[in-house]
Amino acid sequence: MTGQDDAPVRVLLVDGDEGMRRVIAQELLSDMRIRLQGQAGSARDARRLLASEEFDVLMLDLRLADGSGFELIRDARKQQSHCEIIVVSALEDDAHVLRAFEVGATGYLLKNAWQQSFAQAVLQVVNGGAAITPRLSRRLLARMGRHSVDGPAPEPHPLDIVLTTREREVLHCVARGQASRVVSLALGISMQTVNAHMKNIYKKLNVHSRAQAVSRATLTGLL
Repeated sequence: MTGQDDAPVRVLLVDGDEGMRRVIAQELLSDMRIRLQGQAGSARDARRLLASEEFDVLMLDLRLADGSGFELIRDARKQQSHCEIIVVSALEDDAHVLRAFEVGATGYLLKNAWQQSFAQAVLQVVNGGAAITPRLSRRLLARMGRHSVDGPAPEPHPLDIVLTTREREVLHCVARGQASRVVSLALGISMQTVNAHMKNIYKKLNVHSRAQAVSRATLTGLL
């Protein structure tokens, strides 16, 4: 499992709300499996951190006084292509959530949600799971359900993108926030097989993360 006392997960935290940033920072600092590598309250300072620090996870707000969180997500992907990115935002409309996943986020937490752990979210994403506030997960699953009943989403998917029945089953499990170990138990297959299916899904959908795969499949009606 990634994230141990002797090899903590390195996190960068970016939020213009000083009070909220302090709350998140205190929780991260209290977990020995996580190292808070740096903090920033602006897009300008965040870019300095991205350029100077090695990190595994970026946690950021989408609304910053001097720039867009979406641009920072893209910048982070350029600096550390395999990093995990968790949005922590008050914005919960589908447009912002889906766009965040499309540009590279791997998690989305709402600032006003109760009973969620920022530290646990960090550990979930670095170990192949999903970090999405439950009510957002329910909406995404409901959206997928509407697509399956009413037909494909308005944006048609290319005819050459075809997911096998097993790939759809794996992706449905991933959309529920299940890590590879849980998916393997649920479907009665090995973790290696689960990961092989996910690699095939990534290639077919031209994405690089589980969150992006779920978002792309939902938007194109494949789920």
